[in-house]
Order: sequence, then C-alpha cells, then structure tokens
Amino acid sequence: MVQSRDNSVAVPPYWEDAKSELMKRDRIMSKLIPKFGDLHLVGHDDPFTTLARSIVNQQVTPKAANVAWQKLLECCPKFAPAAVLKAGAGELAACGLSKRKTEYILDLADNFKAKKVHATQWHSMDDEAVIAELVQIRGITRWTAEMFLIFNLLRPNVLPLDDQRLIAGISHNYFSGEPVSRSDAREVSANWEPYRTVATWYLWRSLDPVPVE
Repeated sequence: MVQSRDNSVAVPPYWEDAKSELMKRDRIMSKLIPKFGDLHLVGHDDPFTTLARSIVNQQVTPKAANVAWQKLLECCPKFAPAAVLKAGAGELAACGLSKRKTEYILDLADNFKAKKVHATQWHSMDDEAVIAELVQIRGITRWTAEMFLIFNLLRPNVLPLDDQRLIAGISHNYFSGEPVSRSDAREVSANWEPYRTVATWYLWRSLDPVPVE
C-alpha cells in the first residue's frame, strides 16, 4: 500500500474532508490520523497493472508480494497485456508466482487484450457493478476487486471485510487485540461512512507505518 510525502502526488479529492470527519466522529481515528501527517493514499493509474499486482498480493505478506512483483516488472518492463502474454507461463513462474497465480495473470492479460472487460467504463459505474464485472475474471475475488476500487478508482467508501490486515487493524486498535468478527468490523465501521476507504488506509498504516513500495 503506497504512501507519499510528495505534494506533487495527487491527494484523493475527498482525503482532507475525510480526515476531518473521521477525527470528529471516532476517538481512535482522532489519535491515529495525526500520527501520519500529510501521508495519503496514492493510486495506481493503469487498471491492468493494478489488478495484476492485487493478484500477486493475494495471500502473501507485503514483503513477499513486493519481491515477486519486482521480478515480474524485470521480466516485463513494459507491463502490458501483450507483453505478459508474450512472456508466457514459464517466465512468469520464474518470478516466483505459483502455477495458479501465473494462470490468473495470463487470463487477466487475455481479458484486457481481447477487450472482454469494459475498463473504460469502470469510472462511471458504481462500486458493486464494478465488482460484479471483475469477479467474472479468473483469480479476481471480491477482495481483489475492492483493492482495485481503492487503488485505481480511488473510491472513498470501500470496506474490504476479507482483508486480513483491516481485521487485524480493527482488532489491534479497537478490541485490544481480541478476535474480531465481520459483524464487529461492520459495527465499528458505521462511524466511518462515507469514508471507509480512508479509515481502512489508516488502520493499515497502524500495522505497517512505512509500507513496502
């Protein structure tokens, strides 16, 4: 999850309002948000790259995902569907990807190259409509689609309940480390609407103050 101190990197348009509202409404956020100063969510512009990276990130630590991703970029410096398809399964697997993740990324590349997805329309579609289209692609879970909403479309009110780090952040900050159910998470997040993305990002930061690039 990327962050920035560089003012030239665009701040999501809702970010400052969200910080103000969250600090007013939620005592935990009022303590947590000031710790990170002017840091903010930085989006990824390219839909294909965002989705591919989310697939790489599935079910591994941020550090392990970053190593595999860097190898993938070395394998395909021009990271685009055609280049990934040309590299093929052997070269992708050599980057440290499992057989299944290799298949998923190749299938994603095929969907984009063949224009089976409506990437140019996603900005005008609501969150659930985007998720419904994305989960039709092999390897794209609801979690992956929600990461896409956060990091590519910069949607302000995403609550990724399947994200283990969000649940861990809620447990650590709101429940003194005790186990947290999805119902608990929803109840805590009621104070965050319509800025659940922003609260989620700060809970990630509470666990990983300086995330791997």
